[in-house]
Amino acid sequence: MADHPSTFEGTPLDTDEDAWEDRAALHNKASSDGVISGGNALRRGTFAEMIRHIAMLPEDERGDYVIEKKGDREYSAEEAIALASREDFPKS
Repeated sequence: MADHPSTFEGTPLDTDEDAWEDRAALHNKASSDGVISGGNALRRGTFAEMIRHIAMLPEDERGDYVIEKKGDREYSAEEAIALASREDFPKS
């Protein structure tokens, strides 16, 4: 997983870090428009914690949420579930 884009040429930095401990916030997808403002977060924690939260939701509700990770990168519920199934995803 690449880190957020640098300000130089806007390309992701590949640091070989998975960044599971980066700051992240869970947002309702309906209340987001483009880059999400920090004021409407439903839950905050590490990136791994937000992924775990989405994974625990009923499948038909997951699509209602997005994760904003440090660096203004948004992850859809589908991306979160794919990340949760990786071998290197922290289990607890």
